[in-house]
Amino acid sequence: MGIQETPRLQTYGCKSDLETAGNAFCQAAKLHMQLQSKHDSATSFVDAGNAYKKADPQEAINCLNAAIDIYTDMGRFTIAAKHHITIAEIYETELVDIEKAIAHYEQSADYYKGEESNSSANKSLLKVAAYAAQLEQYQKAIEIYEQVLNSRDFHVFFKTT
Repeated sequence: MGIQETPRLQTYGCKSDLETAGNAFCQAAKLHMQLQSKHDSATSFVDAGNAYKKADPQEAINCLNAAIDIYTDMGRFTIAAKHHITIAEIYETELVDIEKAIAHYEQSADYYKGEESNSSANKSLLKVAAYAAQLEQYQKAIEIYEQVLNSRDFHVFFKTT
């Protein structure tokens, strides 16, 4: 007998409720892995990460990284890229570590490019460029802005609007 469908994350009121939910989803993820259900495990790790976001941002990142590892192992790079963005946003808002946020935006851009999702890659790259400029890494910012401006998707977007 296998594990039943894991309930999606509900809205919880306080920090301890969020930690309890995160712990439960993390346990579910581990059980799914024991049953060799990678997709369900990754989904549960994402749910755990979402629960932990406000209560324990570092644990949220750990869970999301576990999900990313599973998704990349499965060849699901677009989903992995999306979760790299979530981690970058946690670094931006909760942990205020812009260097790490940049690293995750860059990784998401690489994954999106590999899946030929260039508009999504450009969106991540624009975040990198903006933060690079804030950190006075002007040459890096300029190179990224030029790369995005010269991309085919950028020109197609502005021709259709």
